[in-house]
Amino acid sequence: MAMNKKQQTWLAIGLVASLLIIDQVVKILVKTHMVIGSDIPVIGDWFHLHFIENEGFAFGMSFGGNVGKIILTIFRVLASGAIIWYIVRLLKKGESRTSYIACLSLILAGAVGNIIDCCFYGLIFSDEYYQVATLFPPEGGYAPFLQGKVVDMFYFPLFDFHWPEWVPYVGGEYFEFFSAIFNVADAAITIGVIWLCIELVFFQKKEEKKESEEKNVEAEVVENQL
Repeated sequence: MAMNKKQQTWLAIGLVASLLIIDQVVKILVKTHMVIGSDIPVIGDWFHLHFIENEGFAFGMSFGGNVGKIILTIFRVLASGAIIWYIVRLLKKGESRTSYIACLSLILAGAVGNIIDCCFYGLIFSDEYYQVATLFPPEGGYAPFLQGKVVDMFYFPLFDFHWPEWVPYVGGEYFEFFSAIFNVADAAITIGVIWLCIELVFFQKKEEKKESEEKNVEAEVVENQL
């Protein structure tokens, strides 16, 4: 069922707002109820809550110390602003693909969710590695503005094994799938990007098919006129 501009606008707002609320509620609960490094099995051995923090870089890497982190955070803010501008532009011109609006909204929600951690968590949480953190501590937070850490907690070690010794390069090494630890914001970005790629590929194919059909019709018209 096609959506009009108003419905698409509310869809975008609803997706971004609901994901941001869920993301921040989960992060705050983890931050104020778990110690960094603690692990809680949720479903068997394949779904855990495992509390870690990172600097906000891909795969937990760091670059350029505090200055690099500030630059990355500012870049993310600008990129999120660009996504907002683009979504508004699409809504104003009446984008026909509601799914396109939805996947952009997922990416935006995820980006803003992690930006909130980087910008404000250092200001509002205490830095306590051996006990749960305090929200709005009297002595102040653990880091200045733009230098907070991103909270991750979802861990899905679905299966693991040791590679056979005869396998080149990795023989005998331990392998775990899926070893990444992530949060709701990360999941939203990942789903949004994958969905966006699929959307663009199928849209491109649809456009090519439409152009081909139009050319065939034009050719038939010309043939009939001759």
